[in-house]
Parts: sequence; C-alpha cells; structure tokens
Amino acid sequence: MTRFVRATLPASLALAASLLLPPAWAATPSTPFATEAQVQGTPLVLNGAGTRYRAVFKVYDMALYTPQKVTTPDELLALPGPKLLRFTALRDLPGTDLGLAFIKGLSANAPKELVLKHTVSSNRLVEIFSGRSKLNPGDSFAMQFIPGRGTLFFIGDQPQGNPVGDAEFFGMVLGIWVGGSPADHGLKAALLGQEPVKK
Repeated sequence: MTRFVRATLPASLALAASLLLPPAWAATPSTPFATEAQVQGTPLVLNGAGTRYRAVFKVYDMALYTPQKVTTPDELLALPGPKLLRFTALRDLPGTDLGLAFIKGLSANAPKELVLKHTVSSNRLVEIFSGRSKLNPGDSFAMQFIPGRGTLFFIGDQPQGNPVGDAEFFGMVLGIWVGGSPADHGLKAALLGQEPVKK
C-alpha cells in the first residue's frame, strides 16, 4: 500500500499544491448531488460525480450533468444540448487561487490558439472567482452551458453576470477535468462513469 507523508509546508503552499498539481486518487463525494437537474427547462441526468484530492487533502466535490449519459471525453464534447457542472468546496479556497487553477487546467488541455481566441471568456472566469476572497467549506459554485448563449457561472445560487463564450469555450472548460491532462485522473474517471483510478 502506498504511504503518503504529510508535508511540513506552509498552509498557503499546501493549498496551492492541492489546487494545481495532479491528484493521487478520487473518491465517492460526500456531497449528496441530485440525480437530476435542469438547465433552461431541459432535463439533465447525473453523468458522474467525484472528489478532487491532492495528496491527503480534499479540495472539492464535483458533479457533471448531461442530457444523456456518456463514458468518454469525445462523446461528452460531441453531445449537443445544455450541460452543468456543480461543485462543493471541502476546504477554504481563495478565490484568486481557484480561478487561476482553472485557467492553468484550461491552458494545459487546449491548443494555444484556442486559449488566445477565448481570452475574454477566460479572463471573466478568473474575475468571477477573484471577486470572492475565498470560498468556505460547504460553499457551492457551478458552471452551466446554455446552447446559443454560452457559459453562465454561479456562486451559490446566484448567477455571476451574463453568459460568456460559446460551445467551443465550454468544451475547453470541460477539458480541465476530462482532457488529456486533467486536473485529477481519478475524478475524470468518476465524472465519466468509468472504473475508478487506483494508485
């Protein structure tokens, strides 16, 4: 059995690592995500859910909702209709760190030209989370794709401005978790309903 040694790092460095580096595993989330959701009146099903870990740290629970279940990134990206990502913070998450971690993951999974093309939408993602000093354990946030309108961000139940980007941009957002260099390989498997990744 692999042993994990608790690093004696300052809390800020440990948190940065928990947000930005590859995980050790993913697990069944403690958040009781609903099995169904709606976006603009369209019913969605829970495609998968998991917990984002870094070493011994739980970072957030996450759920993916789709019009129908898929099991691969290609199927997910090709699937038409609205989609929804829900999150629950499991530790204190500084807003700026969270936004920058998302951008790092987006850049790691998309060609440079696409990242540049969607700079305005990406900057909005950072601005939304940087506007909060931090998210506390139990706080929720979400990302909702509305066809023809773009991606709408929520903190709690409150929409944060107007939708941004297009389907291509939301595909880049999904890539943070299901791309070739996902934030967490175990979480990627959980979101796609695949067998859990074990170390």
